[in-house]
Amino acid sequence: MSMASNSVTVVGLGPMGRAMTGALLDAGREVTVWNRSAGKDTELVARGARRAGSIEEAVQASGLVVLSLIDVDAMYGTLGEAPLQGRVLANLSSDTPQKARAAAAWAAARGAAYLTGGINVPPDLVGKPEATVFVSGAQAVYEEHRASLDVLAATDWKGEDPGLAQLFYQLNMIMFWTAMTGFDQAVAVAQAGGLTAADILPYAAGTTDSMSNFLHFYAPRIDKGEHGGDVDRLAMCAASLDHVVHTAADSGVDTGVLQAHADLYRRGVEAGFGADSSTRLVELLRRTGATA
Repeated sequence: MSMASNSVTVVGLGPMGRAMTGALLDAGREVTVWNRSAGKDTELVARGARRAGSIEEAVQASGLVVLSLIDVDAMYGTLGEAPLQGRVLANLSSDTPQKARAAAAWAAARGAAYLTGGINVPPDLVGKPEATVFVSGAQAVYEEHRASLDVLAATDWKGEDPGLAQLFYQLNMIMFWTAMTGFDQAVAVAQAGGLTAADILPYAAGTTDSMSNFLHFYAPRIDKGEHGGDVDRLAMCAASLDHVVHTAADSGVDTGVLQAHADLYRRGVEAGFGADSSTRLVELLRRTGATA
């Protein structure tokens, strides 16, 4: 097996970086590790990873350098002036699509190829069958190193544009974080009413599961520009959100997040969409963003 396919460097040993290193070691890869602060590689070195003495040494150790950092700016600061000629940087750190494209150009100017990735599972699921990762960048580079990346998570290549993997990843994060915030809000109101998170868990899980049906129903209608109020009406949704806000307020719970949602629906009604489906808000959000 060639150096490009069997030898991997992992830079950044937070929980995700350590999980990725462990998965690579389990798959028989030769792994070199480097982290800005000392001490995070002890267990990995004991398992067979090689500790680099410097970032320069780490980069030179492998054809594929996997980055697990907080963002693209951290990559610039970490790699600094390290020689990147002929290396492939697979940056699996979260950031914006625009910053991913800028990072790819930065790498190219230094003679390196660049892949962007977004892992769709927490560290404890890295390397497991259910793990997936969005990847984008040059297809030939992706294909050359796909076997190593698939060790971490099943790769879903989204195209040559290095920003696309981050776009898909951030879209998932939009849905994930708003859903988690909704659960936190519901638990806070539940606790104010004398209930526990465990009390509402079956219903929270049921609501989450039912969302799949809504998404499959509405997505094709949205793409066709169909927002008729035959199933739901924005005005009724706005009224429901007012009830939600008042319930939280009566419970003495912070209503900031809920009020933001209620305000959005109110703006939709005021814009003349009250008789339409709540999916009309997609157009309102785009219009508002364009004029912001």
